[in-house]
Amino acid sequence: MPGISVVICAYTEDRWEDVLAAVASVRAQSRPALETLLVVDHNEGLLDRLAKEYQDTDDVRVLANAGPRGLSAGRNTGIAASRGGIVAFLDDDAVAERGWLGHFAEAYADPSVMAVGGRTEPLWASGRRPGWFPEEFDWVVGCTYRGLPSGRVRVRNVLGGNASFRRTAFDAAGGFATGIGRDGNKHPLGGEETELCIRLSRARPDAVLLIDDRAVIHHRVPEARERFRYFRTRTYAEGLSKALVARSVGAGKGLESERRYTTRVLPAGVVRGLRDALLARPGGAGRAGAIVAGVLTAAGGYVVGSVRARRGGVTFSVVDVSDSGDGARRKGDRPDLERGGARG
Repeated sequence: MPGISVVICAYTEDRWEDVLAAVASVRAQSRPALETLLVVDHNEGLLDRLAKEYQDTDDVRVLANAGPRGLSAGRNTGIAASRGGIVAFLDDDAVAERGWLGHFAEAYADPSVMAVGGRTEPLWASGRRPGWFPEEFDWVVGCTYRGLPSGRVRVRNVLGGNASFRRTAFDAAGGFATGIGRDGNKHPLGGEETELCIRLSRARPDAVLLIDDRAVIHHRVPEARERFRYFRTRTYAEGLSKALVARSVGAGKGLESERRYTTRVLPAGVVRGLRDALLARPGGAGRAGAIVAGVLTAAGGYVVGSVRARRGGVTFSVVDVSDSGDGARRKGDRPDLERGGARG
């Protein structure tokens, strides 16, 4: 079984303790990682501090993001510098259970498997889920949501904060697209892993992508993200993100899973919330209302994002991060493929 490199992208010293906990959880795995790569996103103070923290640790390397500001470029930096035949990604404010990498490794015994994701559970800062917050929208806080299949199953895409890819997947499809996902913009964008997975499936039609819900991580949810204001902002940003994904890979594939989600999973959630309200169970009406609000806000974001993309206001690129022989050298920082916007 090839070694597994773990990439953790960090950007703020406000998450110092969280970053240390994330690294510690990787180092405590029952199936040891080959290495942990901490990629710092354009923050010299954090870069220096982490470099000093791990200067005597052989299995942890601290790197500066070699590309533009943002999560996609940070992940690409980690991929290019990694030595493992499998590259796993963990959020900087999450901790992995001890068997996390072991469950990923089991799935890769099948050579057709190109990507494996896991289950992400929320750690609410208040200690409990807000009564109005529907499980169908746990993706708002970066966690596994109601409606995803259980067990080890094939999926269109994995979720980036708890995911892994075979190195040859990047050889075939390139890295994460910059211009999609979080980049310091005021909107908490996403969707970069969806775009990559669809691009991978097109480059390798035989590729199998899985989610194994035994590969569990626990993701911190700060109090600010437990509020409806953030919920509304994030759902709007998701609409913007889906417009970018659809612009890149087409609406057919780009919205394939979302159609089932909006026509089956969410209506069932509304019915469940209304039923709970009728039975005087706390939060039922709030959850039903939040689902409706989330759908409308995301739809609004999608319309705005689609108009912007058509007007040429969006350009994104895919960088070649394929293995150069020793797996530790970036083949190039310039975009090798540009899509969308004015250059589409």
